[in-house]
Amino acid sequence: MTRKKRFGEVLVEAGIVSEETLKTALEKQRGTGKRLGMVLEEMGLVSQRDVAGVLARQFGFKTVSNIAGHSFSEELLALVESDQAINSLIFPLKVVNKTLYLAMVNPLAEEVLENVVFRTGLQVVPLVTTPAEIEKAVNRHYLKEQEEGESDQCTVLVVEDGELVRAATVASLRKMGFGILEATNGEEGLQTALEHKPHLILTDMLMPRMDGHEMFLALQGDERTRRIPVLALSGLASAEEEARLLELGFFDFIPKPVNPVRLVARVRRTLRFVYGCGGPSLR
Repeated sequence: MTRKKRFGEVLVEAGIVSEETLKTALEKQRGTGKRLGMVLEEMGLVSQRDVAGVLARQFGFKTVSNIAGHSFSEELLALVESDQAINSLIFPLKVVNKTLYLAMVNPLAEEVLENVVFRTGLQVVPLVTTPAEIEKAVNRHYLKEQEEGESDQCTVLVVEDGELVRAATVASLRKMGFGILEATNGEEGLQTALEHKPHLILTDMLMPRMDGHEMFLALQGDERTRRIPVLALSGLASAEEEARLLELGFFDFIPKPVNPVRLVARVRRTLRFVYGCGGPSLR
């Protein structure tokens, strides 16, 4: 049985790095837990495209590019949840004869592949691409990244007493074109919601004067606000806490520290589910 060549060996044979440079990179890699390709990228010796090309040649995969420039049906995108696309750097391309063609940064990630097979019931054929390609495609097709001139499409109320957390959350949402309302505690958040009727509310759970749970109950008890979806932000990032909040009626749960990409993905998903694809227009 022929031994598969190591990633570094393929790089050397392709003339991308020298044997001496490879030895230096392997020394830097030792004990870090990083992939060799990542170490070489950090050293400025290879690009993401180089890594993808070498992986494809080494293991017999095909490559794919310009993913974001194509159109994909909602049915196809639903085969992979946005969170998984973001976290695992994968993107569904097409289904042919019960086979899902899946763009991946790491086509050797067996756990990811098994999860997709189990979820979809389809065979999976990986195609290699770069992190930048996946991120661009996810932003455009899952997160519905705003085109120029489409700002203020939806209004989100952020209720958070922590100034730094609130500022970071607001910045991530404004970058994607949302209109923003802010409140520093549950009492202020309730009044803002009653006055402005936002399309979605993000709230911390532990706040002075009125906490997130108390505000949520007040919102649910008022006909004017009970249909507004509320997402809970919580520093208690446990499965038990998530289950408790979802059982109470919160639409979704986002653990702290808040990941900006995950935050926008959850907000987009909520708006699509409640109001339809893309969310409501304020114009």
